[in-house]
Amino acid sequence: MKKTKIITTDEILLTLCQSVTKVLAGAGNHNVAYSPMVQKIQKTCLRPDLGCFVLFDGGFSGLVIINFTAQAAMEIYKKYLMSMGMPEEELAQFHTSDEVGNVMGELMNQIVGDFTNTVRYDLHTSINQSQPKMMAINKQVQILINTQLDQPQARRVTFSTPEHNIFYLELAMDKTEFIQLHEFDKAEQEHPDDILANAQQYTPENTVSAEVEVDDDFLKNLGL
Repeated sequence: MKKTKIITTDEILLTLCQSVTKVLAGAGNHNVAYSPMVQKIQKTCLRPDLGCFVLFDGGFSGLVIINFTAQAAMEIYKKYLMSMGMPEEELAQFHTSDEVGNVMGELMNQIVGDFTNTVRYDLHTSINQSQPKMMAINKQVQILINTQLDQPQARRVTFSTPEHNIFYLELAMDKTEFIQLHEFDKAEQEHPDDILANAQQYTPENTVSAEVEVDDDFLKNLGL
C-alpha cells in the first residue's frame, strides 16, 4: 500500500528557512546558517533592534517576523551593498538609518516572495503577501494576525551570520497539513536570469540572417 505523504507546519517552516539563506546568499551574505533546533513559542513579537513583519493569506494564513540585532542588520546591509560595488565609506553607520531599514525591508520582501513561489510549485496552492513593515525599536512589541486561527502555531528559529551575529525568524500560522493524494511531477521554477539568457540567443543579427535566407529562396523560386 502506498504511503501517504504529509507536509506539516514544520516542513513549511523549513521551506521558509531555506528561502532566508537562499536570498541572503544571493545578496552577498553567504554561509548564513539556521539552528537545527526549533522553538515552540506562544506569541510572536517584534524585538530590538530592527524588526520586520509580513502577513500572508490564501491557501493558508500566517505571519512572518524577522528580528535583527543591530550588529546582524549592519553586517547583512553592508555585505549586500558592497557586493553591488558600493564603497564602505558611503554606507550608513547606524541601524536606525532609513537606508538600512529600506534595504532590510527589500530583502524581507525577496525572502517571502521566494517562499510564496516555492509554496506555489511544491504544494500546488497559492498565498499572497503584504508589503513588509520594517522598524527600529527598543522595546518588545507583540504582533497578532488580524484573523481567527482555529489552531494557531508559532515557531522561532535562530540564525547566525559568519561574523557570529544573531537574528531570529518567527512564524505564526494555523495548524495545517497538506496530504498528497497522488503522484505528480513538480514543475521547474523559471528564473529571471535563465529567461534573459534564452532571450539573448535571438539576436538582431540572427533575425537579419534568417530574413536574407528567406529572400534568397524566394528569388530562386522566381528564377532570378
